[in-house]
Order: sequence, then C-alpha cells, then structure tokens
Amino acid sequence: MIGFFIAGILHELLPEDFIKKHLGKGNFGSLIKATIFGIPLPLCSCSVVPFIGALRKQDANKGAVLTFTMATPITGIDSILATYGIFGLFFTVYRVITSLILALVAGLLSIIFNGKDSKEEIVLKTNCSSSSKLCDFHYKEETLLKTNCCCSSKSQERKTFSLKRALKYGFETLFKDIAKPLFLGIVIGSLITTFIPQNLETFLRENALFSYILVLAVAIPMYVCATSSLPIAASLIIAGVPVGAAFVFLTAGPATNAVTIGVVDKILGRRTLFIYLATVVIGSILFGVFLDSIFEVQGINAKEIVHLEEVSNPLKVLFTGFFLILLSINLWKIRREKSPKMGS
Repeated sequence: MIGFFIAGILHELLPEDFIKKHLGKGNFGSLIKATIFGIPLPLCSCSVVPFIGALRKQDANKGAVLTFTMATPITGIDSILATYGIFGLFFTVYRVITSLILALVAGLLSIIFNGKDSKEEIVLKTNCSSSSKLCDFHYKEETLLKTNCCCSSKSQERKTFSLKRALKYGFETLFKDIAKPLFLGIVIGSLITTFIPQNLETFLRENALFSYILVLAVAIPMYVCATSSLPIAASLIIAGVPVGAAFVFLTAGPATNAVTIGVVDKILGRRTLFIYLATVVIGSILFGVFLDSIFEVQGINAKEIVHLEEVSNPLKVLFTGFFLILLSINLWKIRREKSPKMGS
C-alpha cells in the first residue's frame, strides 16, 4: 500500500517529456540516465510498451530504450517495497542491483553491436479509453500490432502537483493495471504451495539447472509484473525450488513477455531483440547460480527468508483490509468493462 502511494507521487512529479529529453545520445551516460529514470517509475512490463515507440520517436538511442525497457518493470518503487516485505533487505538489494546490471549490459551491447543508430520513422498512436485497453502501434512498414496492455504511461501535461491525481494514479490506475495479474499470482502461488509434490524438492535441488530452464520457459512469454510475481516466487521457494530459480523467475518474468518481445522486435530490430533475450536468459541464470552459492556457503535456509507469517499487527490488518477491498473493487471494474453491455 505504501508502494502504491509513493508510485502515485513519483508519477506526478516525473513528467514523461523530461525522461525522453535525456536519452538521445548513444553513450554510456544515456544508459545510466535510462536506469536512473527507470528505477522509480511505477510501470509494469506491459505499460512500458508505449514508451518504447515514444522514446524512439523522440530520438532516444536503442541502447537507452532497451535499458529503460528492462530496468523499469523490475525496479518500480511498489515492487521494491513489496520485495522487501516478503523477502527481506538482502534479497531486495540483490534483486535491484542485479536487475540494473543486466539492463546496463543489454543497453551497452546494443550500442556496440548496432553501430550507428539511425532514427526510424515511427508513429505511435494509443487508444486508452476505459472501454478498450488497446495500444495501436503504426510503423513505416505499415504494420499494425495490437496488444492488450495497460496504457498507464499515457502522457499528460501537468503544471502543478496534485495530490488527488497522485492518489488516483497510485490506487486507481496503477492498481487496476496490475489487479488481475496480482490476483492470479496469489492464486498460482497458493496452488504451487498446496499441490507441488513433496519429493520434487530433492529432485530440483539436485538438478538446479533444470529448474532454471523450466522457470525461464514459463517466465519469458508470461505476462507477470514485478509485484504479482512475488507470491509465485515465494511459493516456489516454500515448495523447495532453489532460491536461484525463484530469482530467475523474478527477473525474467517482469523483464519480458510476449507483447514486449514483439514490440522490441518491430521497433528496435531483430539484433536488439536477440541481445535483449540473451541478456535476460544468461544473466538471470548466472546471478541465480551466484545467489544459490551465497546461500550454500553461508548456510542460509531459503525458506527462512520468506516472510508470509500470519498477520497479527493491527496496522497490518488494517492495510490488508484496504488492500483486499481495492483488489476486489478493481477486479470487479475489470470484469464489468469486459462484459458486453446489456441490450447492445
């Protein structure tokens, strides 16, 4: 709940035009800026999609766009605070730092291998009406790509700070964007904890690489934002999956999905797409293995870092109640918008 509040404040304070103006030069400085700007922005892996075309239209180089595309969905302030609440400080810091390293590496490789970055003629048209959550992307090849996505990155002109707008974005727009995947994440996490075979823990620990590959096969095409991936990862650890594999899911899931892959391919090119996927796959596995080795050397029981105890603190109970009410309201709104109108 605190994360959603801060996300709304940051969305109100950081205009999108400010970000676009600083990502034009194809150098390492633009990658650092893309990372810094991407950390606080509360954009999920689908709502970052409109930024890809918009940034390229504003002459942002491919490396900076790729860095921004990877860093932003994983390191939103809401997901950082939620990660801390479930996994503690060490895991949170490790997740943020490694995610930023992967984003910087991908951007740097894009600059190196793409050579001279020529501007492409891209026209971005978005339709973010309440009745149709469609983002239409038009390219010079006259190709149309339609994606069901959350268009929360809609540009708005703001002259003065408005707490009302900030609260509306944090607890209405952003919450609604991730309500469904968050609910599904909680359900999937519960099912994993309940039904995964107990003897699977030994097999997965003895075959860690297999668990990494299995997690990647699920996470890369799946649409799961950084916050909604947390209950799934926590349930995987509780079920006996190596902490490194859970980390791979937390990295690859928010950083990629089928929609983003298609848009990166169309706008940034096939070579950049390959760099994007290779960095996520290889980097997440390497950092996952390293995390497993830290836990093994230090003798840390991975299950002990997961804080999913029963809530007894009155303040936590109060916030949990508000959270469940907001989740129910937004799920109901989503269902109502998708249902055919009576008499139509």
